[in-house]
Amino acid sequence: MSTQTQYSLDDRYLEKYSLENGEPDWFQAIRQTAYKEAQSLPMPKPDKTKIDKWNLTNFHTHTVVNEKILDLNQLPEKVKNLVNVDNENQNLFIQYNQTAAYLHVSNELKEKGVIFTDIFTAVKEHGELVQKYFMKDDVKISEHRLTAFHAAFVNGGAFLYVPKNVVVEEPIQAIFVHDHEDAPLINHVLIVADDNSSVTYVENYVSLNNEANAIVNIIAEVFANENANVNFGAVDTLAKGITTYVNRRGITSRDAKIDWALGLMNDGNTISDNITNLIGDGSTGEMKTVVVGRGEQTQNFTTAVVHYGKHTEGHILSHGVMKDKASSVFNGIGKIEHGAMKSNAQQESRVLMLSEKARGDANPILLIDEDDVMAGHAASVGRVDPIQLYYLMSRGITRSDAERLIIHGFLAPVVDQLPIEGVKKQLIEVIERKVK
Repeated sequence: MSTQTQYSLDDRYLEKYSLENGEPDWFQAIRQTAYKEAQSLPMPKPDKTKIDKWNLTNFHTHTVVNEKILDLNQLPEKVKNLVNVDNENQNLFIQYNQTAAYLHVSNELKEKGVIFTDIFTAVKEHGELVQKYFMKDDVKISEHRLTAFHAAFVNGGAFLYVPKNVVVEEPIQAIFVHDHEDAPLINHVLIVADDNSSVTYVENYVSLNNEANAIVNIIAEVFANENANVNFGAVDTLAKGITTYVNRRGITSRDAKIDWALGLMNDGNTISDNITNLIGDGSTGEMKTVVVGRGEQTQNFTTAVVHYGKHTEGHILSHGVMKDKASSVFNGIGKIEHGAMKSNAQQESRVLMLSEKARGDANPILLIDEDDVMAGHAASVGRVDPIQLYYLMSRGITRSDAERLIIHGFLAPVVDQLPIEGVKKQLIEVIERKVK
């Protein structure tokens, strides 16, 4: 039995919004189909986390129009710290609420055929390419209510395409700023690295309004075609009143690689799925995640590598720190499908708890349907190592400073992977603030 879901904005609003946005017929059709499916599809059921009382779909203001940013020095300080304002050649996109406020792509990348723009410009100007990948093979509209809701109401995002045989040397950066108290951020990021290409992409989600009471629904789809290499870094720092659903997913073709480095630092309730499907033989998925939970927030993180191709490599590394009354579930899944011979699925999940009422569940899961493979896992939940504490304190370091040093060292394997110094510095500062 299905349950009808009513939204504050209906299909007539979506039709009007699409027309005013100049969206092509095929994209309008996706919105309408998704809206109908969202009425009856069930909500996702994250393991050990009840979300029936979370607001993940209701809002009143769909979009907010902001002015364009002509000079990076106009940026709020919190955002300015993430970029190099003196570097005029950095490849940078900034979205302010739902407005594509700033975009710079170097002439060198343009000459090589690299496309980097907001998602709606891509839909209109590169429709055939976007339509080929948008919510078809990676994240499907019909998976559950939140994916259908996303496709119906998407109001922001970015598109990156790297042509065959193009190696992008400098990182490409996207910053998504949210400061409205009610308007949702329903963001779609689509990255396609064609055969033999390579790119590093880093995104930031930043809240400026700490009083916001809004929803964020993020889907990122990454396609690494044959022998392509994609490094995907992200730091999410959304405010306490924001409820977040984030789904980052990748597909690898033969001999391709996707390397994820994610700093998930939201202060509100969060569901996060990070899944890589290793379709092609010899492909690789590397997944590194750090989390700090505080206050009374509830979070659920699922990280999975699914092996379809032969000789595939999947590695998961998740480190979390919980304090106050925060509660988090870490599900690490390594799945080897029948026929994925000579594959290797490895994972490690570690959780530090800094207070009596904090809770962290580390659940390593191996699902093996093939004999000639390798697989392994390690998981631990505990407090700061007293031997490490004793060693540092014996050198004259206070207990609080010793704990801080241990925590930073504990999270360093992911923090050190971020390729943009401003972003790495931001993540270190966020960690410092949250564990202080």
